[in-house]
Amino acid sequence: MQEKTTTDLSTTCIHSGDLKDSHGAVHMPLYDATTFRFSSTEQLLEVIDGKRAGYLYTRYGMNPTIISLEEKIAAIDGAEAALAFGAGMAALSALFLACGTHGIACVGDVYGGTLELLDRQLPGLGIKTHHVSPQKLETLETVLSGGVKLVFFETPSNPLLEVIDIRKVTDIAHRHGALAAIDNTFASPVNQRPLELGVDFTMQSATKYLGGHSSVTGGVISAKAALLERIKPWRKNLGQMISPDQAHRLASQLGTLSLRVEKQNANAFAIAKFLAVHPKVSRVFYPGLPSHPNHEVAKRQMSGFGGMVTFDYKGSSADSTRVIEKLKIFSLAPSLGGVESLVTQPHTTSHHDLSAAERAEIGITDTMARLSVGIENETDLIADLEQALDS
Repeated sequence: MQEKTTTDLSTTCIHSGDLKDSHGAVHMPLYDATTFRFSSTEQLLEVIDGKRAGYLYTRYGMNPTIISLEEKIAAIDGAEAALAFGAGMAALSALFLACGTHGIACVGDVYGGTLELLDRQLPGLGIKTHHVSPQKLETLETVLSGGVKLVFFETPSNPLLEVIDIRKVTDIAHRHGALAAIDNTFASPVNQRPLELGVDFTMQSATKYLGGHSSVTGGVISAKAALLERIKPWRKNLGQMISPDQAHRLASQLGTLSLRVEKQNANAFAIAKFLAVHPKVSRVFYPGLPSHPNHEVAKRQMSGFGGMVTFDYKGSSADSTRVIEKLKIFSLAPSLGGVESLVTQPHTTSHHDLSAAERAEIGITDTMARLSVGIENETDLIADLEQALDS
């Protein structure tokens, strides 16, 4: 691995993890081989037993392109090690299966797919989830006293951008001998450094800000190496490995992570302020606004407030749909974190599989729109929103 000469994240994104190859390539080449040959059985066994560095079989993660990506991710997250997966949900499912067998305490709102996994699939395997309100953390104390050993939370949350005090939740978890895991997808490591606040696992959907061009599907978990050893067998035996070509593309796209996120932060903040005073908008959810209920916590634990903005339209669900369909620069599409601006209605996408009652319980309305703000010109984006709202 190239020696690190600076702690600046933008430099780390470009130069970390690039293993030197024999031809002098400035970036790790794509090794799409599924297997690697050895000169002797002794050498093969030394690699399998971890006595010698080497590559063996891609499904195991023992591929130079994948390992290079993982070293880059670990450096970006400030972690000892990282694991790459085929999707963010693959990363989460491996984490829950490896560390959640005694139950999972889920604090606050989470992505709809995560909620479905926690409440519909995992109970069939005997893994129970206890939902805890961030406003009632004394309940977390009670849940952990019952033997639960994994606390999971997402901040900022999807789509309401709720901000949870990372250090407070983590301290409670550790006091009870539990591990703390966070979904850091919405913030990205540019805006939020969970491991520095005591979290044990930080997970991200690499499909979003890490890739940033809507052309990669992947997930990552960063943590201490010993903790990740608990997750590796699940990734290997469930076939959750990221493909070498996706790992190669993701590694190259990480080079612009800081630049992209900083521009997205600025654009989103400007849009949030515009929407906050628009007469056809009833509520705006953005951690950077002083009106956000967790604004002070966000200022304390985030260096930027992110590129996601959610707002409620004053009118009917049909009216809200017509507004987003009139947008010209914002594309009506799921996902987030790319250089292009996107818009969705959570009740039709991320939380569509939840019942209307379940959505209402967590505060998701049919008039709500979620913006993933890209890196286009700020004035153009605001003008697009203005014409749609005023039409």
